[in-house]
Amino acid sequence: MLEVSGLKVAYGGINAVKGIAFEVRAGEMVTLIGANGAGKTTTLRALTGLVRPAAGHVRYNGADITALPSHELVRRGIALVPEGRGVFPQLTVEENLAMGAYSRSDEAAIRADRERVCALFPRLAERSRQTAGTLSGGEQQMLAIGRALMSRPRLLLLDEPSMGLAPLMVQKIFETVRAIAASGVTMLLVEQNAKLALEICHRGYVMESGEITLHDEARALLADPQVRRAYLGE
Repeated sequence: MLEVSGLKVAYGGINAVKGIAFEVRAGEMVTLIGANGAGKTTTLRALTGLVRPAAGHVRYNGADITALPSHELVRRGIALVPEGRGVFPQLTVEENLAMGAYSRSDEAAIRADRERVCALFPRLAERSRQTAGTLSGGEQQMLAIGRALMSRPRLLLLDEPSMGLAPLMVQKIFETVRAIAASGVTMLLVEQNAKLALEICHRGYVMESGEITLHDEARALLADPQVRRAYLGE
């Protein structure tokens, strides 16, 4: 579904991503793990048109999408849940969800999807008229994921969904992420909690200083002594 080759991203004179290549097959959950500053978030931003690559190609379902703007990628079925959630704080929960469906006009299907999101995250239904800025961190993360789902993505990119959340809320969020994947949505997950990410994903790529240094089946990476020392605290 997603094929990345020779991807380079530079900020000023700094090469943040240095010619990486990886792929995500339809129906997979794939994770990018690595330390802060490894280039993981920059990679997701390049995939979604938020920064322009200096070189390389991104192909989605066989088509080159490297130069397409973000709104066109959403229309094609790619959605990003950004690091830090990025909810619209002055808008209500309901209005934030509506923003997720801004490129759609199928009103009945939009209503059905809103109901599905509220079934996944009952807290959002309870808080539907509350402004997003007054929600807890966990509720905002639910809203960010729900908003992305309102665009009906076939490929969902998640950037640090567990960041700043209590362990119980992290568990709840990841249970829901797993349920979304089981419904047929392909996922690329960036997550600092490497153990959790590798436990729920099929495959993983390790990023260090803008390069992919290791990739394997997730269970093999979980057992890899180098990965365990560097990312699992063992």
